[in-house]
Amino acid sequence: MIEVEGLTKRYAGHAAIDNLSFTVARGQIVGLLGPNGAGKSTTMRILSGFMPATSGTARIAGFDVFHQSREVRQRIGYMPENNPMYTDMRVREYLRYRARLKGLGWSRSRARVAVVMEQCGLADVGRKIIGQLSMGYRQRVGLADALVTEPELIILDEPTLGLDPNQIRAVRQLIKSLGGQHTVLISTHILPEVEMTCDHVLILHEGRILASDAPEKLQDRLNARGRVTAEIEAPEADLRNLWREHPLVEQIEISAASGTYLRCTLTPIPGEDIRIAIFEAAQQRGWKLRELSRTRPTLEDVFVNLTRPVDEEDF
Repeated sequence: MIEVEGLTKRYAGHAAIDNLSFTVARGQIVGLLGPNGAGKSTTMRILSGFMPATSGTARIAGFDVFHQSREVRQRIGYMPENNPMYTDMRVREYLRYRARLKGLGWSRSRARVAVVMEQCGLADVGRKIIGQLSMGYRQRVGLADALVTEPELIILDEPTLGLDPNQIRAVRQLIKSLGGQHTVLISTHILPEVEMTCDHVLILHEGRILASDAPEKLQDRLNARGRVTAEIEAPEADLRNLWREHPLVEQIEISAASGTYLRCTLTPIPGEDIRIAIFEAAQQRGWKLRELSRTRPTLEDVFVNLTRPVDEEDF
């Protein structure tokens, strides 16, 4: 659905995005992540035909974004971060107007507006003036606008901005339901959203792609040295001696747990999973083992690990 090669955009000599290349398959839900100024919105604006690139190529459904802009726009539903609307129009009136503007006929526009209003939770505010709506409801109107023509590609820039937790959950379910039938490219700062919604993640930093993979695979990369926690009933001195001499253990922390158990937090050498070794050691010595778990990093951990400055210290 999306093919990007060598895409670059410069402003007064500064590269907002620099030589980006990536592809997005049909039906995928892809999260575009990055700190402020990473180039997310610039990338989306170029793909939607809103602005030209300095160099490189981008194709949507096989059509060139720059030379076949009309064909591309007919296949895209775009919701920008700060969504401009006619705030003096009523919700249903505005969506019908937008549907007609995008080329839908009179009867088709009425049918599609009814569908997207139900999808986006706007059925109860259809007669309200947009300017009187809360920020959360305005976001829903923008999302309905992006969906009204049933586009092949839906581009959403910060779609949950201003929504409360319940609204975010509803939008999350809506986005997940769009996968397969539509391709979705979503930019957001809410990393758990991407973790629970997206099939694939692109992490941008300073205009370049640092990582591109499924969320669970990105987590697995960081999990190569994931710490293991074990609660064991055993003499503390014996535990310390065991782990200090163990060839797979690099760092140890031992503290009191409830009852007579001790909590061992162990960091393995790179690339090793020491859970089986811990279980076997406890079994051989007759120690009681009541917990054995491996810390799995979140997508936020991956994001911070990739984008944090090298000289930044942990506090």
